[in-house]
Amino acid sequence: MILTTKDLALTRETLLRQHEMELMRVIKIKDGEIQRLNGLVLMLRDGSTDKVKSALLAEVEEARRSWEAERCRLQQEMQEQRGVKRNAEEALTLAQQACQVRAAELRSAHHQHQEELNRIKRDCEREIRRLMDEIKLKDRAVSVLDKALGLQAGHAHRLQLQTQAAEQQIAALRDAQRVGLNHPGQVLNPPTNTALHTSQEERDTRRFQLKIAELSAIVRKLEDRNALLSEERNELLKRLRETESQFLPLLDKNKRLSRKNEELILTLHRLDNKLRFVTQENMEMVTMRRPSSLNDLVRSPSNSYHGYSQDEREMEFLRLQVLEQRNTIDDLSKERDMLLRYRRQESVKRKRTLKVIETFYGYDEEACADSDGSSLSFHTDQTPDTEPDEQDTKPLTAPWAEFRYCQLTQEYQALQRAYALLTEKSGVNYDAEKEIKTREHLLAEISQYQTKIADLESALKQQGLDVKWVEEKQALYQRNQQLVEKVKQMEGEELQLKNEIQDIRDQNELLEFRILELEERERRSPAINFHQLHFPEGLSPLQIYCEAEGVADIAICELMKKLDILGDNANLSNEEQVVVIQARTVLTLAEKWLKSIEVTKAALQQKMLDIESEKDLFSKQKGYLDEELDYRKQSVDQANKRILELEAMLFEALQQQEQLRMEGLKVEQGGLSETLTEEERQGLRRAMDQWRRSVMCELRERDAQILRERMELLQLIQQRNKELEEFIEAQKRQIKELEEKVQDKRDIMKYFF
Repeated sequence: MILTTKDLALTRETLLRQHEMELMRVIKIKDGEIQRLNGLVLMLRDGSTDKVKSALLAEVEEARRSWEAERCRLQQEMQEQRGVKRNAEEALTLAQQACQVRAAELRSAHHQHQEELNRIKRDCEREIRRLMDEIKLKDRAVSVLDKALGLQAGHAHRLQLQTQAAEQQIAALRDAQRVGLNHPGQVLNPPTNTALHTSQEERDTRRFQLKIAELSAIVRKLEDRNALLSEERNELLKRLRETESQFLPLLDKNKRLSRKNEELILTLHRLDNKLRFVTQENMEMVTMRRPSSLNDLVRSPSNSYHGYSQDEREMEFLRLQVLEQRNTIDDLSKERDMLLRYRRQESVKRKRTLKVIETFYGYDEEACADSDGSSLSFHTDQTPDTEPDEQDTKPLTAPWAEFRYCQLTQEYQALQRAYALLTEKSGVNYDAEKEIKTREHLLAEISQYQTKIADLESALKQQGLDVKWVEEKQALYQRNQQLVEKVKQMEGEELQLKNEIQDIRDQNELLEFRILELEERERRSPAINFHQLHFPEGLSPLQIYCEAEGVADIAICELMKKLDILGDNANLSNEEQVVVIQARTVLTLAEKWLKSIEVTKAALQQKMLDIESEKDLFSKQKGYLDEELDYRKQSVDQANKRILELEAMLFEALQQQEQLRMEGLKVEQGGLSETLTEEERQGLRRAMDQWRRSVMCELRERDAQILRERMELLQLIQQRNKELEEFIEAQKRQIKELEEKVQDKRDIMKYFF
């Protein structure tokens, strides 16, 4: 077993390495394809359509060559995998042999597990009784705590109503004080009364504030106590659930065992009735004469029927019955052994785990019955072929015959119980004769098929062929199918690559169109419509600009010389005046030119400012979005903190309810009952009820929302499970169809070869 597992582990590791190498190779191929496509994209951007077509044709040719090389490599790999498969099949046969040995060991260990199972059943029954007692005690404790919690909640509710009534009374007193201050005429008339009234109100307010503080402290204490009680209650409920989770499987098992016990009791009563009926028939048959049976079973030298006495005839008749019962017992024992062997074979085929389960061996009482039956069969195993003992040779008396008859009936009943238990455990009514016939029929068919296989092998050998050749041919056929599938897969990948290339071409066309659009936009843009002038040698910029403006009769160089000469001479002639005028026009044109340059410069600067403003706007928008994201995160964090604070406040209120219960009784009997009227108390109770209803409504809404979310999640999970089950069923149908096709092809190959 250890060697086979090592071989399987080695084959598994080699297959994993091959799979990893295959994955690395595919990744490298994909990387090469991605690089090639990137180069193709760059070439599409830079080159023309002819170059692209030639490159694509070259790529297609290269892909075809690579595909051919890949095909050859895959064929070699398939041959290697075939060898690995043969090794795996050999390892599988060794593993199957080891599994058979292991199954024999498991059969021997099964009896030990059965004994342990009976012992565990008894322990479980004791544990169930103990857990039931604990559950009853915990139920009583939980009921007592629930009653105490209800009393504390009512007391806390009453105290909160009283605090709200006190706060309303303080607010009313403050309003009355403000009303007194708003009417100065009334205050001026009796100054002494107002002073006394204000002092009295201040004392009342202080007293109410002190009482409110005391009540709030009491409420906090009661809430703390209530929280502690709720925690204890939750802990007890948790323990109760745990005990229930441990108790339920044991209770179910106990119910199942009790049901089986009842069924066994019913069968026992039925067999007892049958036994009484059989004994009654036996008593009636003792008085009867059976000459035919006696004539058939005479063993004395005298074969005459009339030579026997009445007692001897009765004993011979009983001996006949004993032989018949022995035959029936032997037949039933053979059937039982056959069925047990059949069940064991089925258990080995199903590859059951080592978990201890209920088998056909039964429980304690049933095991005892089986053992008794086996012992009885051992003592009464006397077939007609065996030599008669001394007791058989002696004449049998009536008590000894009755004793043997009781033994036979007990053994027969034991066999009936074993057969009934076997049928009950298996869930099928086994017919021994039918099973034997089906088994013989199957063995006959197997022998026929083996003879056919031998005939076909001999025919193939006569024709010069071999069985391995047929297997290799089938393997080649399967390999060709796999290669066809791979070819289809490669064609699909090629089509996908063509689609990707077409997408790249479309993107290239879009980019070219976008480039043309940008060029047209740049050409039409007024801010970028500045063309720098190139001045050749011997010409000044002013001369070129004048010629461009249509003033071609002015030479700038000569004009500058004349202006220099004119600067030295004070007396001007007509020509000199004309020169001065021309100089003025040239200067004005130069001024215009400079202005146009300044305008272009300003336009470029404005363009740069616009770009910078857009950049600032984008940065501001980004900052605003970041700030909004931070604000959203802060708001979410604040909401979570607020939720936690509210939960903490609710927890503190629940804890203080218990303290209010203990201390509120004293305060309720004290001065508060003297100051608060019945109407104020009712108002406090109404306010407290309203607050409690609002809190309970919020809690119910929250629980309902959580429940809806969980139900939606459960529905999604169920839908996903249904989809997966449908997918699994579809896969199973496909596998079944493929197996049927393979079987049909194998039948065709067997028919031809």
